Amino acid sequence: MADLHEEDVLGKAYDSRLMRRLLSYAKPYWYLFALSIVLVLFVTGTELIRPYLIKVAIDDYITAYDRPLVAFSPTVAPQSGVEFQGRVFVRERDLPDAQIQTGQPYQIVEDNGRYFLTLGHHPDTRQLEARQREGGWVVFDPGAGGAEYEAQLLDEAALRQFRASDARSVTRLGLIFIIIVTAGFILNYAQTNLLAYTGQKIIYNIRKELFAHLEGLSISFFDKNPVGRLVTRVTNDTETLNEMYTDVLVNLFKDVFTVIGVVIIMLQLNWRVALIVLTVMPLVIASSIVFRAKVRVAYRQVRVKLARINATLAENFSGMKVIQIFAQEKKKTRQFNAINKDYLDASMAELTIFAVFRPLMEFLSSIGLALLVWFGGNQVLDGTLQFGVLYAFINYVGHLFNPINQLTDKYNVLQAAMASSERIFQLLDNKSTIADPPTPQPITRVQGKVEFRNVWFAYVDDEWVLKDVNFSVEPGETVAFVGATGAGKTSIISLLNRFYDIQKGQILVDGVDIRQMRKEDLRRQIAVVLQDVFLFTGDIKANIRLNNTDITDEKLTEVAKYVNAHRFIERLPAGYDEPVAERGSTLSMGQRQLLAFARALAFDPAILVLDEATANIDTETELLIQDALEKLTKGRTTFVIAHRLSTIQRADKIVVLHKGVIREIGSHQELLRNRGLYYKLYQLQYKEQLGTQPSAEGNSALA
Repeated sequence: MADLHEEDVLGKAYDSRLMRRLLSYAKPYWYLFALSIVLVLFVTGTELIRPYLIKVAIDDYITAYDRPLVAFSPTVAPQSGVEFQGRVFVRERDLPDAQIQTGQPYQIVEDNGRYFLTLGHHPDTRQLEARQREGGWVVFDPGAGGAEYEAQLLDEAALRQFRASDARSVTRLGLIFIIIVTAGFILNYAQTNLLAYTGQKIIYNIRKELFAHLEGLSISFFDKNPVGRLVTRVTNDTETLNEMYTDVLVNLFKDVFTVIGVVIIMLQLNWRVALIVLTVMPLVIASSIVFRAKVRVAYRQVRVKLARINATLAENFSGMKVIQIFAQEKKKTRQFNAINKDYLDASMAELTIFAVFRPLMEFLSSIGLALLVWFGGNQVLDGTLQFGVLYAFINYVGHLFNPINQLTDKYNVLQAAMASSERIFQLLDNKSTIADPPTPQPITRVQGKVEFRNVWFAYVDDEWVLKDVNFSVEPGETVAFVGATGAGKTSIISLLNRFYDIQKGQILVDGVDIRQMRKEDLRRQIAVVLQDVFLFTGDIKANIRLNNTDITDEKLTEVAKYVNAHRFIERLPAGYDEPVAERGSTLSMGQRQLLAFARALAFDPAILVLDEATANIDTETELLIQDALEKLTKGRTTFVIAHRLSTIQRADKIVVLHKGVIREIGSHQELLRNRGLYYKLYQLQYKEQLGTQPSAEGNSALA
């Protein structure tokens, strides 16, 4: 696959193919998701039942003082009720129709803060008026032709007696409410933790698979893709998927359950009022469709600009030394500010869409609430709707619109997940790997014979870096490669390690084509000491051992002494446990080089590769390194990439490369006598270093 550009992998708002693949990672945890959905169903139930309980408390008990009563004598009372002045009063709703007719109807009415027990049932107690006559109190009903009903003024104790059962019921409902809230809290806590655990496990598996896959990709892949972009894939994009697994997959069920539950409850409470509230839903749906289209475009731009910021930051932080050496801070700052400004503009465009949509949803919610208050309030005033039902509707309107608002956020998360998953799967599907053969040649310990036969190699198409390269190295020999920059020296080393595959020819180790070996088996036989030694964050021991538990502390100390690294290590405050900063920045170049030698020797390779190991080293350290090199190369096939010709004069073979073609092969003396390209390179180098041009014969003294 080519370079991973953000613009190429934006993805769709929803892609069923990607979603199926994402769900495949969730499949091993299906039972946890199923349990989460069940818990969500119960949590939603605990939330939806609360307004209904309050409605019951209001309508059936708190405002139920005027509910019709039926009075019986104590001897014939069908059930327990309120005993008052020799009679038992029972709520009409608690009696079967047949028993209602056997008692005498009564009702409590209120007038100017006073409560009266009056004879008869009155559908609308609000129009009744209490009047005092000589014989006592009567209730006057203008709507019934001015009829008057006998009434008795209830004092506070009597009223409390009549309302004792209501008080007990309200207390009981309060306890039930607390139990439901507590149960909802516990279930919500369990569901949230369960879902978070499941999501993190899935992301852990994806991140592990992604990192392992990246480690197996060829070096050519990393040549084409910025490190910052790859880091974004493994961190930001996987975290975006975590939001999808935890915020969308299961909680989407909660939003759907809530909306369906609210609609059903409202229709059951009063379908006319419910339809009035739901008249705003077409506007909500239309707004959501427009929002989805607008935010998708804006979101894409934000992701593109963010990826550019990450890539720019990674590049600038990695090259900070060069930036400061060449005083490029202001220029790089201007470049970053331009990219940062693009990201700001894209973010503001996205925020503007949300700034319109969310208040619009609030506005439509308020419209629905206003319609409810207008229509439902008038029905309450007319006595055709109970106040508790209106209260429940007001609560349910909030429950209805909140999930809709949250669905827009979930759409945004889903869109981000689609884009992130496409980028992640594009990485996982990348086939820029150096494949192991189906039936690899078994390798234990090689002798070290290496042969390049008619090797042609190009990094890009037919732009050949190596052209028909042929040479062989016997076990234990040292071969050096010299030539101008771009001649192909490093490419030969990369091909030997099979970081890249050749287009034509063969590379043989002990007579076996390296493409018939497992990469791990081949690379176990080769140790590479680069000019720029890479050390990992950790300590000295970890950087020599590189997680190879077969290398004991005793062997580690032994190899460090052998390559002259022990001397500086023991002077460190913590010795072999001394912490190493990122890339070994706290150690000198020479110290890092000696650690690289110790690392190579600890792994005891059959083939050793040295990339100008003494470049840019002070004289004292160079003597230590030269001594270490002599020990390190003894008995091993050694490849040396040389820039300073003085370091390779003892090589068994020197291969002179020019524009990907081998121009000369021979020993130092042989090449000087031939007076070819090597002779010219040697003359130029010594002219620069000593101001002289030694003759071919005189050079024998320098060898």
